[in-house]
Amino acid sequence: MNQRVTVDVDGQRVVDTSDVVRVLETSHPPVYYLPRSAFAPGVLQPARGQSFCEFKGEAHYLSVGSAVGAAWFYPVPTPGYEQLADRVAVYPGAMERCTVGGETVTAQEGDFYGGWITSWVVGPFKGAPGTWGW
Repeated sequence: MNQRVTVDVDGQRVVDTSDVVRVLETSHPPVYYLPRSAFAPGVLQPARGQSFCEFKGEAHYLSVGSAVGAAWFYPVPTPGYEQLADRVAVYPGAMERCTVGGETVTAQEGDFYGGWITSWVVGPFKGAPGTWGW
């Protein structure tokens, strides 16, 4: 993908990169995985918690500035997802602003999913009440 992605939190731009991996899953808007090195120095800090994705493996969580547990990464992605090594995804709803190609992102509904919705992405999407059974 060759679109510029930015992330703002705590009144500062913490990411500005075109080096992104866009991952799509069924009934989800895309999630953007950004190089760890693209984040402002010191903004990422370990956070409590782990989860498991049947496709990508075990996720660990990070805080992004004051946004506790607002990012995740796969220390050892499963085969087929090796591109995610050394990359971090953020929950756009926990950030002040995220953009893709200059457009401000709308966060996917729900507190579990981290999809980035833009005008060129069409739903419906999981996350809203009543969508867990899809």
